[in-house]
Amino acid sequence: MDFDSDGVRIHYEVNGPEHGNPIVLVHGFASDYRLNWVGTRWQETLTGAGFRVIGIDCRGHGHSDKPHAEAAYGVDLMAGDVIGVLDDLAVDATAYLGYSMGARIGLQVVLDHPRRVTRAVLGGIGSAGAIDHAAEIARAFRIGEPTDDPIAQSFYKFASARPANDMQALAACIVGLKADVQPDRLAKIRTPLLVVVGDRDEIATGAPELVELVPSSRLVTIADRDHMSAVPAREFKQAALEFLTAED
Repeated sequence: MDFDSDGVRIHYEVNGPEHGNPIVLVHGFASDYRLNWVGTRWQETLTGAGFRVIGIDCRGHGHSDKPHAEAAYGVDLMAGDVIGVLDDLAVDATAYLGYSMGARIGLQVVLDHPRRVTRAVLGGIGSAGAIDHAAEIARAFRIGEPTDDPIAQSFYKFASARPANDMQALAACIVGLKADVQPDRLAKIRTPLLVVVGDRDEIATGAPELVELVPSSRLVTIADRDHMSAVPAREFKQAALEFLTAED
């Protein structure tokens, strides 16, 4: 299915029981819904637990439109895309699961539209991360080869391995997202948040510091996992399911 977000077509799909509790899944940078959440068996896990899974391809990714202008991106715009999909489906409130960029978008959704999210699992996110290397990542994508920056090298290798990726759109996206941690706003969050990171994650750093800023959050650390390998971890799924099905 597709939704028009002020001229940008956003692709999404819905899986699981029709009357199940809804949960939105938002993927990481240079990935898409199916790569991030289907191949890793998250969709299977969540639909099996009775959830109605709403999977989104973010702008610049997957089957959604891929504008090349930096102004077409921004965490507020991408959070707005999530709300637009919920409106398109007439979903008033939902649980949320996001990884890396998808977690950053989820944090913005909670900040801007707190009544639309019942609880959120935010994986691969901290108070700092790859967004701090946005300029170098964008440069690598635009020139078509890795730079000396190790974070840019890692993302270039990941993104360039998938022919469907539009490297110019991704460069615009990473620059347009911008890093903007707002401690005063984070302190006012009341939505229950579960922050999950691998203990070897060198891309999303400062998870304990982020959790300190958000009173309603708690941290789970996955042993022996880095930024990429944490996604399919059984421990991640178990922690998320326990959190998502807990009674307030």
